[in-house]
Amino acid sequence: MEVKKLSISWQFLIVLVLVLQILSALDFDPYRVLGVSRTASQADIKKAYKKLAREWHPDKNKDPGAEDKFIQISKAYEILSNEEKRSNYDHYGDAGENQGYQKQQQREYRFRHFHENFYFDESFFHFPFNSERRDSIDEKYLLHFSHYVNEVVPDSFKKPYLIKITSDWCFSCIHIEPVWKEVVQELEGLGVGIGVVHAGYERRLAHHLGAHSTPSILGIINGKISFFHNAVVRENLRQFVESLLPGNLVEKVTNKNYVRFLSGWQQDNKPHVLLFDQMPVVPLLYKLTAFAYKDYLSFGYVHVGLRGAEEITRQYDVNVYTPTILVFKEHIHKPADVIQARGMKKQVIDDFITQNKYLLAARLTSQKLFHELCPVKRSHRQRKYCVVLLTPEATKLGKPFEAFLSFALANTQDTVRFVHIYSNRQQEFATTLLPDSDTFPGRSAVSILERRTTGGRVVYKTLEAPWTGSESDKFTLLGYLDQLRRDPALLSSEAVLPDLTDELAPIFLLRWLYSASDYISDCWDSIFHNNWREMMPLLSLVFSALFILFGTVIVQAFSDSNDERESNPPDKEEVHEKAGKTEPSFTKENSSKIPKKGFVEVTELTDVTYTSNLVRLRPGHMNVVLILSDPTKTSLLQKFALEVYTFTGRIIRR
Repeated sequence: MEVKKLSISWQFLIVLVLVLQILSALDFDPYRVLGVSRTASQADIKKAYKKLAREWHPDKNKDPGAEDKFIQISKAYEILSNEEKRSNYDHYGDAGENQGYQKQQQREYRFRHFHENFYFDESFFHFPFNSERRDSIDEKYLLHFSHYVNEVVPDSFKKPYLIKITSDWCFSCIHIEPVWKEVVQELEGLGVGIGVVHAGYERRLAHHLGAHSTPSILGIINGKISFFHNAVVRENLRQFVESLLPGNLVEKVTNKNYVRFLSGWQQDNKPHVLLFDQMPVVPLLYKLTAFAYKDYLSFGYVHVGLRGAEEITRQYDVNVYTPTILVFKEHIHKPADVIQARGMKKQVIDDFITQNKYLLAARLTSQKLFHELCPVKRSHRQRKYCVVLLTPEATKLGKPFEAFLSFALANTQDTVRFVHIYSNRQQEFATTLLPDSDTFPGRSAVSILERRTTGGRVVYKTLEAPWTGSESDKFTLLGYLDQLRRDPALLSSEAVLPDLTDELAPIFLLRWLYSASDYISDCWDSIFHNNWREMMPLLSLVFSALFILFGTVIVQAFSDSNDERESNPPDKEEVHEKAGKTEPSFTKENSSKIPKKGFVEVTELTDVTYTSNLVRLRPGHMNVVLILSDPTKTSLLQKFALEVYTFTGRIIRR
């Protein structure tokens, strides 16, 4: 008996030791200690720590376990307040800086060892369920709601974004991961923005995007969301991104239209860019570049392998075997800049385009362009001067402008920008710089100005004589610019310039039409593609109204057809013929069937029906009273009903 008790005691001790080992093997969870979620911000973590530290401080809390609890709280805050330690803990379950890989290996070994007898481990499914592998792919692209609203949406007006919605334990998410990784590496190098939203941690953002299932892939451009609905393969995703871009970004240019295209700088007030390449379709990289700089330049594409491009290729001496980009400004017969290379990278193209964003003497058409071309002075070493040609629109491209353009080309400097303005379109602006307007009636003038504040305060100097473009005018302007480098006090006049009116803005009707078109397009996409769950109440209301409307019309149509059928009785001869056939068998039972209700109604007049038929007769109605005896009732009643029925039918047909 004692041996048996001793055996039970040893078994209990062994079980107790195993339980203690298991409990000791459990990882310390700082999130559980502080009572915060894994997505908690630093502010929430700090707030929770202060609250718990005040509650469990050994000097204030006399509980025997208060000291141990306070140590746990301090340790948890030490881990979560340090982003590096927190990241290590999230990925490897350990806050040590160099323990991540070892911890991962130990956990994987324990997992396989535990399931050794079941011939089961994670590699059996070939699915990386553990977050260490999966998060390493998408971690750099994770989006939060504030980041999406403040950065992604504004940036989507310069480049499209491709966003994946994922979650934990999502088999389909794991299945598309290799394709997604390959597409991300390709498209990110072309300039496409990439984002990943974890639906479990960012439910607000996932709901805002209209993603109610995982995985979902969507694109964002100009703040508009479009969902991807095809098979997740590389080519489909590439075509999806390309479909997000507007169709008129790049114009196809040939021998027939290249002069018109390059001459568009006068109306668009932009440099024009031509890409020469052997590809039959416009490369996606070029389309993305055109979208990013659509507000500054116009883009065209020349397929050098196409018949009809030989003249333009010879005109500008283009090497047809190497992709070439030409930038044209005011002179369409000679490019202002050229770049030629095989396999051009995005950064090279961006640098090239950025250096040629503006014309040599751009026209000030809006306040935004004025801020960019003539920035406010930041310091004495960062002075920016603007030489402004004030000219009437009637003399555009005349001698004064051509002379001003040639002067700008010969005296291009980092500190001096040349611009021009139509004085008749920006009258307040021109009047401010020309105090003595009687000296320049219908003529051009040149002013040199420096902006001091964003409120419009400038210092300036206007040439005394009108600008005619003569050599003496050029010599005078060059002398002022040389003197200005030595003595900034040359700009002695001060003024507050009014804001420029936006000359290229569409009129109100066009803006309204564009807004209506965008709204209809958004509604169409929302109904048929994006947010079915959010649109269900509206769709239910619309379909209910349509059902009631069409139901009412159908019921009314059937009612009208029945009335017409009843209002067209047979001819008198047919009625007599039918009456003759049925006369021998006429009884009290079928006497009421001959005169149909609605045309003639024969009712027996009694003391009960007297009031309703005679006293309360409705306006427009007439009652005919037939007085009969019992012997003649059957035969006379049949003849009476037949005559009244025929008579009523004739009246209705008229």
